[in-house]
Amino acid sequence: MREVTYRFIGVIHSPFKEPKGIPIQPSAARGIKGTVEVFPEYSQGLKDIEGFSHIILIYHFHLAKPGKLLVRPYMDDEEHGVFATRAPSRPNPVGLSIVRLLSVEGNVLHIEDVDIVDGTPLLDIKPYVPEFDVRNVERTGWLERKVHKLPKARDDGRFVEE
Repeated sequence: MREVTYRFIGVIHSPFKEPKGIPIQPSAARGIKGTVEVFPEYSQGLKDIEGFSHIILIYHFHLAKPGKLLVRPYMDDEEHGVFATRAPSRPNPVGLSIVRLLSVEGNVLHIEDVDIVDGTPLLDIKPYVPEFDVRNVERTGWLERKVHKLPKARDDGRFVEE
């Protein structure tokens, strides 16, 4: 089996109408609000989600151009293997963001710390649980020398399909 098909379960809404200029990680998007509209046929799956302060959004980079195996990420001038980056152009253009869950109104989640373009197709939602997800990390590869750039780093459009 070499191909998998997913159905979108909803749409992510944000103030960003295009990728260019978006903060490149949720920690650089503090305070930016948005919503997640879960399609009605999946809304029952939201039961008890309001008990979590943070959720993991898994989504499709629908505007990303086809991925290459070597990419020049936003915070570096050198090429790296795509799997050593979080670049949106990848063999499977799947994104992941941990956002703050502010409230739930029916099938709409109000979220904060959004680094996602408006209209992005949602694939899945998972609760963020520090006891499950936080690890003691010894190394962060090439990013150790670049992570200080994150607060000012923005999408410059290099991965967008034209």
